[in-house]
Order: sequence, then C-alpha cells, then structure tokens
Amino acid sequence: MKRDSAVYQTYLEILREELVCAMGCTEPVAVAYAGALARQTLGARPERVELTVSGNIIKNAKSVIVPHTGGRRGLRAAVAAGICCGAADRELEVLSGVTEEDQAALDGYLQSAEIAVLQSDARCPFDLRVQVWAGAESAYVRIAGHHTNVIQICRNDERLVDRPFSDEADPAPENRALLTVRDIVDFAASVHPEDVRELLCRQIDCNLAIARAGLEGDYGACIGKILLKSYGESVHNRAKAWAAAGSDARMNGCELPVVINSGSGNQGITASVPVIVYARDCGASEETLLRALVISNLVTIHLKAGIGSLSAYCGATSAGAGAGAGICYLYGGGYEQIAHTIVNALAINSGMLCDGAKSSCAAKIASAVEAGLLGMQMYQYDSQFYSGDGIVVKGVENTIDAVSAIARDGMRAVDEEILRIMMSNR
Repeated sequence: MKRDSAVYQTYLEILREELVCAMGCTEPVAVAYAGALARQTLGARPERVELTVSGNIIKNAKSVIVPHTGGRRGLRAAVAAGICCGAADRELEVLSGVTEEDQAALDGYLQSAEIAVLQSDARCPFDLRVQVWAGAESAYVRIAGHHTNVIQICRNDERLVDRPFSDEADPAPENRALLTVRDIVDFAASVHPEDVRELLCRQIDCNLAIARAGLEGDYGACIGKILLKSYGESVHNRAKAWAAAGSDARMNGCELPVVINSGSGNQGITASVPVIVYARDCGASEETLLRALVISNLVTIHLKAGIGSLSAYCGATSAGAGAGAGICYLYGGGYEQIAHTIVNALAINSGMLCDGAKSSCAAKIASAVEAGLLGMQMYQYDSQFYSGDGIVVKGVENTIDAVSAIARDGMRAVDEEILRIMMSNR
C-alpha cells in the first residue's frame, strides 16, 4: 500500500483517533468530562446538578471505582469529581491532576450539592447530558455517540456549540467504512514504522504498566494473579493473565492511564498486551511488534465499528479476535491465516454478554484472548469453522457483518433485560 494513498492516510487517521489515553473506566470518566465542561461553561461551582444518561452508561458506571475519588463508585461521584476537580481540556484524562486537597473538597461538595441522576429516553446507546445551576445562571452539556463527541454546550439561553446528531443511531465515523481485513493486513505490512511508532510505543508503555500494577497489587478479583498461580508461566497463559491483570487494576481504582481502543480501556488492553507478551517471548523485533499491533488494533476497530460503542455484546470478544490476528502475524501469518483466525475466534466467543464494567471484565478478557489464540491454533492445525456452522458466513467480511447485526440489532432486548436486572439488584 502506497504511503500517499487515501486508504493508507485514512488508516493512520483512524489509529490516531482511537488510540488515546484515558484514566479510569471510560463511561464514568466521560461523565466527569461533561461535568468539568459544564462547570467551565457556567463559570462557577454549581449548587444543583441534573445528570441524564443512557442505560449503557448506567450499566458501565455502576460498579467501577472512579479514579482520584478516594474509592468512590458510580455516577454521582463521577459527575461531582468532574465538576469539583476536573480539567476539561484533558478530556478522558480529566481527573489526572486531582490532588488530595481536591479530594477533600469533593467530600464537602457531595454533601452540599443537589445531584439528581436520570435515565435518558434517547435510543442512542451513548447519551450523556449535564445541566447545572448556580443562582440564576445555568449551563448545559451533551455528549452523544462516543465519549468525547460534544454536540451541545449552552450557557443560559445561548447555544455555544450545536452540532447535528440523531438520537436514533450510534453511527461509526464514515472513515471506518474503508476498513477491511485484507487492507488492514496490506497496510500493516507496508506502514512506515515512524508513522506509528510514537502512538504504539505509548500503548505498549501504558498498557504494560497497568497490567504489571494488576499483578503486583490486590485489585478486584485478582484474575491475572489467579491465572498465573493456577496455570503457570507458559506464554499462552501469560498473555491471558497480563491482559486480565490490566483490567483487574483498571476496574478497581488504579490511577494509571490506559491507551484505549474503540472507546474502551479494557479493549485497548486486550488488543495490545497479549500481542506484546507473545512478541517478547518469540524475540520479535520492534518493527514486527509495531506491525502486529497495527493489525490487532485495526481489526478490533473494524469488528466494533458495526456494533457501536456500547451494547449487550462484550467488546472484549472483538479485541480478543484482534489480538489473535496480531499474534498470528507475529508467527508469519498472512491475510488468509489472519482472516481464518478472526472467523474462528468470532465463532467461538460471540454472544458473551456485557453486563457493565466491573471486576468480572478481567475474566471475560481472559476468555476472549483464549478464543483468539484457539482461533489461530485451529488454522495452524488445518482446522476451521465453515460457512453454515452457526453464525459463520462464507468470507471474513460477511461473518463480521453477521456478528455486527446480531450485536447491534438482535441484542437490544437483551441489553434492556440486563439493565433491568442490574438496577433491581443494587
């Protein structure tokens, strides 16, 4: 693929858009970001706050610790932290500069402020609105579609930002339509390393650091440590354990940043850490690792683009398939081997439910990585799933489309039932 071609430049643009740093689970952090924007717009600390969010945001903010809040969980803590202590210009690292003094101020603000949390009636899975008041002054911020897509900002009756958006959809950016597995493999093989080195080296450094923290600390259910204690130090098990450990830490208050993928830190960890573990085990060069990470990240983005940012379908499934594809490349796999790895992985693990962000995400990540690795091993041993085997359709792109339709459309009622159960079990 030529460096000056439209596809080459678009793929670089997609990587730059997706592989950004975030601190903490991205849904409550997006709430904190909106809160910080609302306070910045108001120009004062609000006395009253009304937070309106879609069900998927409720689901993903219910059980995780918001970083730099002294161990607090949930939406009230997230929006209050953003308002009280957040730096709006840092977007998904909005809470990265919070001090101990700020945390003390947050305690007082949560006791004094009136904060109401409501559920949005918009059909868009990602809908987030913050309205704030101080005396006679008010401000309003709305984020929709994805975590930093600010579509409205108002101060009193003045609209400062007003971008068109449909409540009925969660569309992927238009440039995602150019993604295909064949072109991803071609791009990875031809990409100039200097075009992606800074971006991917940041992903390597950040995501390995939080994985290491998960193994050294006592976070959540300690899935990463349990995997190592139970199944040993094989590269196969370490790839799962290190990825799971990153989620152990991230879901349970670790304040290290993560380079995300498709709006998710867990997916960013899943798409990168197993590939890095395998690359180091087999002695791959830095350049080969970068190319493998290009494949893993872009395959993950491609699989998620047709599903949407939030759904009842666990996004780790997509990232596990991406990781399998990247590891397949490390071992010399080309388009055919990578395509079959993806199809096999999707056939194995599609249907794993997203029941919100919490400690069990680490175990789901281990399962998703296992599916990606088994999908690769199957093809190495001349085994594969064929068209007509359940949801498998002839051709990797057709299978991806089928899984996307199931996750995006077929699982909407499932998502509603998951949320009903979660909200009745507080």
